[in-house]
Amino acid sequence: MEPKNTINGSSRSYEHDIIGWFEDISKKAGQVQTETLRRILELNWGVEYLNKWLGGINIQDMDASALESLYTSLVPLASHADLEPYISRIADGDTVPLLTKQPITLLSLSSGTTDGRQKLVPFTDHSARTTLQIFSLAAAYRSRVYPTREGGRILEFIYSSKQFKTKGGLTAGTATTHYYASEEFKIKQEKTKCFTCSPQEVISGGDYKQSTYCHLLLGLFFCDQVEFITSTFAYSIVQAFTSFEDVWRDICNDIKHGTLSERINLTKMRKAVLSIISPNPSLASKIEENCKELEAQNWLGLITKLWPNSKYVYSIMTGSMQHYLQKLRHYAGSLPLVSADYGSTESWIGANVDPYLPPEDVTFAVIPTFSYYEFMPLYRENHDCGSAIDDFIEDEPVPLSKVKIGQEYEIVLTTFTGLYRCRLGDVVEVAGFHKGTPKLNFICRRKLILTINIDKNTEKDLQLVVEKGSQLLMSKARAELVDFTSHAELETQPGHYIIYWEIKGDVEEEVLGECCKKMDASFVDHGYVVSRRTKSIGPLELCIVKTGTFKKILEYFIGNGAALSQFKTPRCTSNHGLLKILSGSTIKRLYSTAYS
Repeated sequence: MEPKNTINGSSRSYEHDIIGWFEDISKKAGQVQTETLRRILELNWGVEYLNKWLGGINIQDMDASALESLYTSLVPLASHADLEPYISRIADGDTVPLLTKQPITLLSLSSGTTDGRQKLVPFTDHSARTTLQIFSLAAAYRSRVYPTREGGRILEFIYSSKQFKTKGGLTAGTATTHYYASEEFKIKQEKTKCFTCSPQEVISGGDYKQSTYCHLLLGLFFCDQVEFITSTFAYSIVQAFTSFEDVWRDICNDIKHGTLSERINLTKMRKAVLSIISPNPSLASKIEENCKELEAQNWLGLITKLWPNSKYVYSIMTGSMQHYLQKLRHYAGSLPLVSADYGSTESWIGANVDPYLPPEDVTFAVIPTFSYYEFMPLYRENHDCGSAIDDFIEDEPVPLSKVKIGQEYEIVLTTFTGLYRCRLGDVVEVAGFHKGTPKLNFICRRKLILTINIDKNTEKDLQLVVEKGSQLLMSKARAELVDFTSHAELETQPGHYIIYWEIKGDVEEEVLGECCKKMDASFVDHGYVVSRRTKSIGPLELCIVKTGTFKKILEYFIGNGAALSQFKTPRCTSNHGLLKILSGSTIKRLYSTAYS
């Protein structure tokens, strides 16, 4: 059951069709999920992985509900590590149907910034189709609230990374790289009648600094046509406008003369951009005048000033991206920030059907045809337990139709691309329902990021603590926290947490000491508080790093194969390469006096 696939006619007609399709499947989401699982199993019946658990069973005449019960009772929960040997065999050229009977010619790389290593995930035609569907669906809901002009342009800060061939001849690269190179990316523009400012040569250039410069240049060349500004993650937009503060004069010069700065030395990119731009002295003069005003106001409202017809800024703004909201709002001025949809390298999950809500309140309506979703109930621990992997007690997974409002869950995925009951590691809360499909609030990654002994702190816990410290930094010194990460230091005894800050502005040591103390005292995890009181965990250490350190971290990841489109600053790291950068860039160390 899929929306009509025509690209003829108006975008308004298509929006009506795709919203109608989603409203219809949402009303009967539980039933659609049962049928979705049946389709996945029928398409992939007999593959090696499923034969381990379901071999010899005839499913042809089996009722869909009975098949659902059989599947969830016989096939065990899995992690990516359980499926990795099969994916490795596919990458090495094994043509036996191992996970799926659908042809696999591409493998997607996860960002690798969450836990320090990239994972390979099968990418099929279904992956590209669902990406097109969710982008089109979300665009339809957005256009109801923020209508855009047909034929307008989008300033998209999007980047492809290098693809490579596996031993077996399959193409591997990030999911975003596969999508930007696909036919579906072109179809999306036709369907939504909004076209990206930059040609493929800029998107796939391979040098993020040169691509960013050209995105900005072309975005300004077409500034009156730009309907909205977007990127995969909020980080990329902030990074782009931070670099704009340094290069705007060069961009004005290029627009004035119809030339391209010598900093762009990639031949295909130069040729493509120069074929688009032409001399426009009056536009250059107007931009230059605006930039001088903006520079005097610390670039407040940059987006609304330079792109006067833009309607909103659109990006993933939840989870580790929340830190960048303050800076993004600074650049956006009065322009609404709209959070993009919820998914992972493994599968898309939910769409933002309430684009008028601020990112802090966003929820995602599960799309029941994309994958089969189970939800593992999680209950918070209230006592010390050194053996638990984090502070959750798990219960048996339930289907989408059995979830409850207010309950937290870990998502378990069964996909058309060959993942079976695979634990995603994301913690979500059911905030409500859209018709009959749950609306999810993303809470955090399940993976515990800071722990020394009985203490257990997640990315969300760290985010809240850093917010308390950065508020103090802003109120006492009018300084800005550019970015941050952390590390659980176990080399010295007792072990302690280190938080690394890059800040913009001059701050007295006394204020930094107060920020350090505030953060240390703001960890509310019982295990941490007890450990600090008994001195089995040492004082929090705040390390101030040089300006540009987090750009070095970005370059470190890109140098190791990550794409800017998928980059997320690791909020905790034990990566030796990163720790070497952080240690070598530290210019000041402060220790908390809380609990002393």
